[in-house]
Amino acid sequence: MCGLSGEIRFDGRRPDVAAVERMTDRMAARGPDGRGIWSQGRVALGHRRLKIIDLSERGAQPMVDNEARLTCVFNGCVYNYRELREELQTCGHRFFSTSDTEVVLKAYQQWGTDCVDHFMGMFAFALVENDTGRVVLARDRLGIKPLYLAHGPGRLRFASTLPALLAGGGVDTSLDPVALHQYLSWHATVAAPRTVLNGVRKLPPATVRVIEPDGSCRDRCYWQPSYSRRAEYAGMDAEDWRDAVLDSLRTAVRRRMIADVPVGVLLSGGLDSSLIVSLLAEEGQRNLATFSVGFESEGGEEGDEFAYSDLMARRHGTDHHRLLVPSDRLPTALDGAVAAMSEPMISHDVVAFHLLSEQVSKELSVVQSGQGADEVFAGYRWYPEMAAAEREREPETYAEVYFDRPHSDVARVLQPHLLTGHDESGRFVREHMASPGAETALDAALRLDTHVMLVDDPVKRVDNMTMDWGLEARTPFLDHELVELAAACPPELKLAQDGKGVLKDVGRKVLPREIVDRPKGYFPVPAIRHMAGPVLERVRSALAAPEARARGVFREEYLAELLAAPDDHRTKRGANALWHVALLEIWLQTHGID
Repeated sequence: MCGLSGEIRFDGRRPDVAAVERMTDRMAARGPDGRGIWSQGRVALGHRRLKIIDLSERGAQPMVDNEARLTCVFNGCVYNYRELREELQTCGHRFFSTSDTEVVLKAYQQWGTDCVDHFMGMFAFALVENDTGRVVLARDRLGIKPLYLAHGPGRLRFASTLPALLAGGGVDTSLDPVALHQYLSWHATVAAPRTVLNGVRKLPPATVRVIEPDGSCRDRCYWQPSYSRRAEYAGMDAEDWRDAVLDSLRTAVRRRMIADVPVGVLLSGGLDSSLIVSLLAEEGQRNLATFSVGFESEGGEEGDEFAYSDLMARRHGTDHHRLLVPSDRLPTALDGAVAAMSEPMISHDVVAFHLLSEQVSKELSVVQSGQGADEVFAGYRWYPEMAAAEREREPETYAEVYFDRPHSDVARVLQPHLLTGHDESGRFVREHMASPGAETALDAALRLDTHVMLVDDPVKRVDNMTMDWGLEARTPFLDHELVELAAACPPELKLAQDGKGVLKDVGRKVLPREIVDRPKGYFPVPAIRHMAGPVLERVRSALAAPEARARGVFREEYLAELLAAPDDHRTKRGANALWHVALLEIWLQTHGID
């Protein structure tokens, strides 16, 4: 796990190595164990390294393969790198390290851009053909590892984080009205390739982009599972599906133990993280380190679920660590979390993950986490409504159950110069749901949530918050083979038992009933949800700042209405509306965006 950066020139000039160095240094937290810069011809690459696999200097990056005439910077982990290494050796390839980065280089030499089809894992990489000057960018199937892009005069820059691109300079930081519409509609999610800044884009998940020396490029989307009932699973009953999911999850958890350092677990005490702990115990893991976080109660709302995480820790004798955060620590903690955000994120647990990651990083550098299970196995409360939607009303139903606010309300929030004039978020959903490959309304919703909303909200959140402390988070529920299996699973099995039915059946085989049958929990941060004093003070300060007034993103009358009753205004999904708008302004100020 690392941070990568680079610049490609298309105008005959040499790359700006100083800019690449600035981008690289901005990502020092992602890779505290090493730094490297490489430049040849029209390309320069930078890398910050977190040592997880091959702890020797032979695994350092940028990695140059002089025999293959290739250079690579890589972020992530290819979990099947050992098997691929053996396969490539039988094809005649010789290795000088034991790193998965070198496997990527040799796999490209053997299979070209089809190499990504062989990888099981999470990754983003940039690979240069030293002789031709061709550059290949790629991102994993579920977009677990980020890759941001910024075009400039005669050049393209890329990096693992958006703030790194800003550090390079020359980025158009004007606001993208379409992205703002999505931000306000989808709980701060902005779908690839957009970001809230006009000058920064994201390589979409499951995409390989080949960039020629003249600047022309071509993309290939190399993976998209079918959300339909496949013939190979015909005749399977509920018990068969339970066993198939359990076997696939076991494999996913086992794969994510691959490391040359210890691997722990972020344990919330919910079904998903508890399953990971139990399956690791089955694998014979001893002295497993587990970590939980909770917050001080506010507004009558409890802020921790320690009773459940403690139960799992006692059951398996884990080395358990609890972190309880008082409300008066939140403003400082919030500023640290916002500084770590590549894009603005309003979900309360962003602060929790940042604080928890700080503690975990003192103990180890790799953890497994339960993100993704709710999207993959239909765990959210709105899925039954989607399942009941009439086919011709699928997009409208999705907007009714998922959107924070309708298109008409966006005009109440934003100043006129930032309005799109059209329901851009609704258009995106309509186009996505109309594409072939989803058999039912629920299948279409799960496909949208798994491959768009999940990628640019919870997945991005976990990457940003953990990597800001040099901590690698691995997500077994986003194993692509498990996702393929879940996509084919009959909707009624996923919807059963108030959601995630097939996964709860798995849990009944390996977990205490108190964990499986507990009410669904969310990661509560009451001080943010209820605008407790210290948080409200930070919000007022940001919205009253000269930068905010000069920027003029939000209508003054709307802000006055929210500030007059900070805890009274909620979006359709129950988020604090003041927090939704204030977080964007706090993020822009934190990252020095005019």
